[in-house]
Amino acid sequence: MLKLVAFDCDGVLFDSRAANEAYYNTILAHFGRPRLINEAVDYVHSHTVWQSLEYIFRDYEDLPGVLQYARSLDYSPFIPMMVEEPHLREFLRFLRPACHTALATNRTTTTRAVLQHHGLEEYFDLVVSAQDVTRPKPHPEAFRRIFEYFGLQAEETIYIGDSRVDEEFAQQSGVPLVAYRNPELNAAYYLDSFAQGPDLIKGLWGR
Repeated sequence: MLKLVAFDCDGVLFDSRAANEAYYNTILAHFGRPRLINEAVDYVHSHTVWQSLEYIFRDYEDLPGVLQYARSLDYSPFIPMMVEEPHLREFLRFLRPACHTALATNRTTTTRAVLQHHGLEEYFDLVVSAQDVTRPKPHPEAFRRIFEYFGLQAEETIYIGDSRVDEEFAQQSGVPLVAYRNPELNAAYYLDSFAQGPDLIKGLWGR
């Protein structure tokens, strides 16, 4: 029986591409560097801020200076650029209270500020960000924390993600992946809209 639905944040709860691009381009501009190319935009979409900065500044001599500047940069102007996915709240209301809900994301210090700004805190029983683990996704540590918290097993869970990192994270955790708006992922199920979410759950588990 399905007892837990876990979600990624960027690309699943929100279309955050514009916000992420603006944030990293602000940092690049500060150091006189060119704007992100498409490949880099894809990378920062699914990795931690520190991994992303190491990636886009990989040939820059003062990476510690970049990290220090990023720590000092206020992220709050970028949060309103994140657009909540349609029908998300209806799907979250459908799931609860029969299913637990959790968030497993490679965001760090901004995770709770994002949920608070958009009024989504109450919809998640547990939030695990990259700040809460020693090894971020795709390492399965976040799911281990989730399983321990709820006292559940992988087979009682699904994970909704949209990236290759999410695909690997689900595989390493032994959790079926629901690929959100990405048919190229190797997933157990596919979802193009949260409006289809209740039918997916009822069709597979008879909820």
